Amino acid sequence: MSTTDVPTRPLGSTGMDITRLGFGSWAVSGSGWRFGWGATDDAESIAAIRNAVASGVNWIDTAAVYGLGHSEELVGKAIADLPEAGRPYIFTKVGLVWDPDNPSAAPRRIMKPASVRRELEDSLRRLGVDRIDLYQVHYPDTGESLEYAGGGFGAVSPNATPLEEYWQVMADLKAEGKVRAIGLSNHTPDLLEAAEQIAHVDAIQPPFSAINRSAAAEIAWARAHDTGVIVYSPLQSGLLTGAFSAERVANLPADDWRAAHDDFTTGLTANLQLADALRPIAERHGRTLAEVAIAWALAWPGVTGAIVGARKPEQVGGWIGAGAVRLTPADLEEVAAAITATGAGTGAARP
Repeated sequence: MSTTDVPTRPLGSTGMDITRLGFGSWAVSGSGWRFGWGATDDAESIAAIRNAVASGVNWIDTAAVYGLGHSEELVGKAIADLPEAGRPYIFTKVGLVWDPDNPSAAPRRIMKPASVRRELEDSLRRLGVDRIDLYQVHYPDTGESLEYAGGGFGAVSPNATPLEEYWQVMADLKAEGKVRAIGLSNHTPDLLEAAEQIAHVDAIQPPFSAINRSAAAEIAWARAHDTGVIVYSPLQSGLLTGAFSAERVANLPADDWRAAHDDFTTGLTANLQLADALRPIAERHGRTLAEVAIAWALAWPGVTGAIVGARKPEQVGGWIGAGAVRLTPADLEEVAAAITATGAGTGAARP
């Protein structure tokens, strides 16, 4: 597996060299479920995935819950006719279980061993592969529902599966050869440390962008443990692309989860101001605003790669060059000053 267009980095100690940009398939999940991005065109979604791979991206990140299985099916179709040597690595996630009779309900965070094994087999079938390259726990098990807006991340039920139990199952799947590497998404440093005592955490996946900078401690932990880091939402769900305005946000469809999220409501003004502040840096580098925003996340010590989505093939061109952008110390100070001036987001303002 090699590319010539996008720089690569070793993903921790997994033996996989991944491009600094990976294709994220949440946004192509379609409507009809709780956290969809509105209606999408499956043919365009598949074309977007294939364009990213043709442009040099060598990994795709997805999850069983995206579109309630639909995104994995699309990924499977997109890679089905690719030659083995040209296939990207496939990363997916486990642990958000939905009610097929009530798709609009929030999925539950469940990592019971039997459920994990059942989800794995379902993912392998939908993706059309024999092994998952990186299998990630989507969220810590609470036994309760997941809410993105208005309700935090849910309470912990007495029926929740302890991390020690579900991480052992993940380690078992790796030992059995069903998955190549195992990772944890949205887990705090104390949970990462507890998992490391059972089996090595091959990779983590936290949210990270110039707006949401709250994962600095997780990234530092990973750097100290030879653990790969793939960050998600480096464009903060589109806010850092330069394509958003207050008017566009006001016209988001009701079935787009972003319409009710704090980033697009109470935090919108500051977030758009921060995006505007990145424009001069993008102009100096001859890059898109999106490429600069992604490059900022990639500049953080310990970050291996960033997950970026696209719903149409032409959108890939707006961010594919981010891995080659080298922000200067002056650029990073300019971003830090803009973060401070706008008050956007949370977390440390500079690497």
